[in-house]
Amino acid sequence: MAKHVKIACVCGSGTVSSSMAAAKLRDKLKEHGYDVEAVECSPISASTTLGAGGFSLIACVSPLNEDFGVPKVNAVGLLTGMGEDKVYEECLKILDAEK
Repeated sequence: MAKHVKIACVCGSGTVSSSMAAAKLRDKLKEHGYDVEAVECSPISASTTLGAGGFSLIACVSPLNEDFGVPKVNAVGLLTGMGEDKVYEECLKILDAEK
């Protein structure tokens, strides 16, 4: 059975780039036994979004300077393709530590 995880995907407007990152994370992490619930938001709405709680990690396409007590991963590589595997490795390291 897949383990359910909740990931906040943050981009400048909270729509296009975060959607792309969320879709890639859902697909890739599914291969590793995770059922990903991705919530897209902008840096401005991050505190409201993350205030709902239950997030395992934050995938940032745009800088997010605040510390919400949730591990952050620089997810720009999911958009550029450069360093994409490193992004997945970092996410898996965080998620696997939760098990």
